Amino acid sequence: MLACGGSRISHQNLGSRFCSTGIFHLSSFSVNLPSSAAATVAAIVDNNSHNPRFHPRFVSSSSLQSKSPGDIPFPPDSFSQREDDHEKPSEALSSVAGGIVALGKFDALHIGHRELAIQASKVGTPYLLSFVGMAEVLGWDPRPPVVAQCDRERVLSSWAPYCGNVAPKEFQVQFMSVRHLSPRQFVEKLARELGVCGVVAGENYRFGYKAAGDASELVRLCDEFGMGAYIINSVMDRHQDARNMNRLDLKDRGQVSSTRVRQALAEGDMKYVSELLGCPHRLLLTIKDWESLTSTASTRRMSAPRSSLLNLPPKDGFYENCSLLFGEQNAVTCRVSIDTSHIHLEMDRVDFCDNDYSQKSQVLGIEFGELKS
Repeated sequence: MLACGGSRISHQNLGSRFCSTGIFHLSSFSVNLPSSAAATVAAIVDNNSHNPRFHPRFVSSSSLQSKSPGDIPFPPDSFSQREDDHEKPSEALSSVAGGIVALGKFDALHIGHRELAIQASKVGTPYLLSFVGMAEVLGWDPRPPVVAQCDRERVLSSWAPYCGNVAPKEFQVQFMSVRHLSPRQFVEKLARELGVCGVVAGENYRFGYKAAGDASELVRLCDEFGMGAYIINSVMDRHQDARNMNRLDLKDRGQVSSTRVRQALAEGDMKYVSELLGCPHRLLLTIKDWESLTSTASTRRMSAPRSSLLNLPPKDGFYENCSLLFGEQNAVTCRVSIDTSHIHLEMDRVDFCDNDYSQKSQVLGIEFGELKS
């Protein structure tokens, strides 16, 4: 892991269906930009050539192939903090102070989000900055999350092996408190209120009121406020052309996205969902009573209303070779049927239900196998 004064360019193969990604320090920002934006970045480098906090250093990815991290040259003071650049972070918002914050909309916690956390972990302590209450403020129709709120910590913990054995933490900000901030005010909040050391964002990241700021603006503003800015290429889905998903979405350039995960769930393609997420999709449901539990000599069956679901289920249908998780018990193979009103479970192991059901509410987890046609 690098200290805040370091930077790294890295390429990692994410599997047969996804393209490799690259990370670029702000001084070697090489995302394909319009000519005006490219000129802006060039001006940043030129205007800061004598700035002690900004040391332009261009390192090609090929030159890193045979070098260990200790052999790679890094700008020594690019993120050094000056007293006139930062005010003391707010005590109430200081839990991310000194950390590296990944920026984005972290609905699905998919492999693109994981890549942001991976690159943040290479520079410092990784955090995800998530906004709370966005749908309500913007008047969007309510919809279930891809990942249940109570399950997000488990998913982030599973990223630890990719992040130097450090599980990224999630820091939540009320969307209402930042909705009307200009790009400059937003970055100022990160620097002065939160006291973060640097940010990581995707090449298509937009921020500020009415999404006025882009990646090049983020780079410029972070330098102004003495923070590091790392812009990474999108994690791409190699099967985008075959699937032709999101063809009416101008923002979709074939990158892995939460929208793509939702559409794959709507199709019931659980293998594809798992590849997008980097792990099986886990549906959580709250069981408030066990009166619907029935059993035979070899099976147990139960049903629960869809209102008990805590996150987004896949397409209605019958799924075989699923895994049912209950408390600390080992996973139990089950079959799952979803219809318009209920979810139905059938288990072969009768000892699964030899538990104390006196608790008013218990949470079950389901990881899905393939949809039976």
